[in-house]
Amino acid sequence: MAAPRPGPHPPGDFIPAAEGTGIILRLTEHVLELALRQMRLWSDAGHAVPVAVNLSTRCLLDAGLPDLVGRLLTEHGVPAALLRLEVTESAVMGDATRCTDVLKRLHDLGVKLSIDDFGTGYTSMAHLRRLPVDELKIDRSFVLGMTTASHDAVLVRTAIDLGHNLGLTVVAEGVEGAEHVAALRALGCDIAQGYHYARPMGGEQMSELLDRVGTIHDGSVPVV
Repeated sequence: MAAPRPGPHPPGDFIPAAEGTGIILRLTEHVLELALRQMRLWSDAGHAVPVAVNLSTRCLLDAGLPDLVGRLLTEHGVPAALLRLEVTESAVMGDATRCTDVLKRLHDLGVKLSIDDFGTGYTSMAHLRRLPVDELKIDRSFVLGMTTASHDAVLVRTAIDLGHNLGLTVVAEGVEGAEHVAALRALGCDIAQGYHYARPMGGEQMSELLDRVGTIHDGSVPVV
């Protein structure tokens, strides 16, 4: 067994183990606590910054999750609309009935919900239409290939059109170059995220950036 390495670890190193042992529920609660605490600090400094937290399948099957989220929002005094909770297609489709019930209760709190990594799962259009989500995030693998592979470009265009027809905001993940920005702008994509704009950073670094550029009102980076 390899010795633990100091420093940050990517999610792929520990999330599968956390999901397999059930620790993922406690880990998600801890992450929510940290996120909402930081959001409160930013809000007190005049920056209403939305933050997204990913949810696993186990979390979506936990009927107590909406109550937990509601309690933490109240404790930290954070508006529900600033919290984004992201779920994958495969997580929702694992047990669609139970997951949809939890999502509806979260949506009733005012929390914004996103379908993450769209295009890599198997959500039917009929089921997607019934999900109480606000945002559709196109998987980075398609965005990265859209300027060099015609089939990726078709998939991105289709996802944008589908999202807009369902009244959803569409986000492109994995935007790494100006060529991606230009292509997404031409397709009418709403928001872009990726290394083209910024690398991952800690709370203190983000606070310094916010102090320099001013308040981000909706937390999005329009495709410009």
